[in-house]
Amino acid sequence: MILACIAAPLITTSRKAEGEQPKAVDASPKSTAPARAAPPAKSGGGGKCGAGMVEVTGEYCPDVEHVCLKWLDPPPYQYLRCAEYKKPAKCKVPRVHMSFCIDREEYAEEGTVDAASKLPVVSKSWLDAKAMCEARGARLCKEAEWEFACEGEEMRPYPHGFKRDTKVCNFDLTDLGGPNDKLKDHRAPLGAFAGCTSPFGVHNMTGNVDEWTEREGVAAPNRSILRGGWWLPGRNRCRAATMGHDESYTGKQVGFRCCK
Repeated sequence: MILACIAAPLITTSRKAEGEQPKAVDASPKSTAPARAAPPAKSGGGGKCGAGMVEVTGEYCPDVEHVCLKWLDPPPYQYLRCAEYKKPAKCKVPRVHMSFCIDREEYAEEGTVDAASKLPVVSKSWLDAKAMCEARGARLCKEAEWEFACEGEEMRPYPHGFKRDTKVCNFDLTDLGGPNDKLKDHRAPLGAFAGCTSPFGVHNMTGNVDEWTEREGVAAPNRSILRGGWWLPGRNRCRAATMGHDESYTGKQVGFRCCK
């Protein structure tokens, strides 16, 4: 049976609680501020970001406290999935300003990033993903960038809000194994799950496929980290991460998107 990495037995979650490493963000610290809704997403069409990308600008919180009101799973996985988190989330440190562009959709098969009928590309290593982004004049997203694009200034646990909803995002599927114990392909097309949208208008950041991002301040071969989870019943949150795969790992559930 295929299982996600299990969160620590805590009722609050932060970057450290999710098993992630703190990182320096290339921005100046701002004063702490209450969560607020993100500005309307700016879609690129020849402007700053370009076609298929959206602009993400705002105040990011490097360390967030999330309090789960109701866990979904029995022991020993009782801290794996949360049905609902307390609102609002708490920012524990000064915020930092961020501004960048990110693909609205996951990187698609045949290199098309904005065709709604395409499936996200998979079975690419972190090194492959890095090269593919750079070939189109972009780069892999940094961890903090991906996180902010997913949660927004409101610091949402899920891109769509504070409640887990299996009808909104492509996760919590249980029919995982196929013939010869091979993973079944449950990828959804880019245009599916329209409600699985972040405050900045980015789609499918939790579930569907895990996404490669870049860890800052870490040397090769450990720059790779996966964010968002895939279609299994896992954490599938904006702050969840998997650090157990090096830069050469590939998987049929692993994709990516680009930033610049």
